[in-house]
Amino acid sequence: MYAPAQHDEVTGLVNYLDEQLTAIRAAALGLTEEQARETPCRSALSVGGIIKHAAYVMRGALERLRTEVTEQPVDAAAYAAFTDSFAVRDDESVAGTIEDFDRVRAQLLATVAATDPAGDAIAPPAPWHGIFDARPIHARYYLVHLIEECARHAGHADIIREQIDGVSVPTLALTLAGASANDFFQPYRPTPGTLLA
Repeated sequence: MYAPAQHDEVTGLVNYLDEQLTAIRAAALGLTEEQARETPCRSALSVGGIIKHAAYVMRGALERLRTEVTEQPVDAAAYAAFTDSFAVRDDESVAGTIEDFDRVRAQLLATVAATDPAGDAIAPPAPWHGIFDARPIHARYYLVHLIEECARHAGHADIIREQIDGVSVPTLALTLAGASANDFFQPYRPTPGTLLA
């Protein structure tokens, strides 16, 4: 949880984004590579795939925040890359996906921290939402959308993790943060040799 504080706007945005990324990553704590690839719900989503997709989203966000992106490809290659971002392929490992996530996360948080939320920006077309033209926005619009996107996937990761072994992501995130046991929380004890253990 992002603890209550009197931060400036961009610091608040960074902290809310970081909390969602923490939740996505924490979902892997104590899973085996095989468990992190499981798709226990009716969708094709797995914990590992969500972590990989979050890294894909973060790379896209870095491009948007560092350059003036006024177009968004909607061709077959772009769709294939989007679809591939949800699955850890046989030639990839979930552990490697987490390492990539961590690298991109650090870059993204630093870039967001250096962004003026009131700065002018352009939202590229989003034809899947019926928006066919680029539109002027403030950076704040995009940053809040990015938090929304990451929060959606943090929720997916929590549900999938609970389907695997009944452990909730808030418990895992507190465990990784080193929180002490209390009346409301007991740290999770991952099996040595599992992800993030």
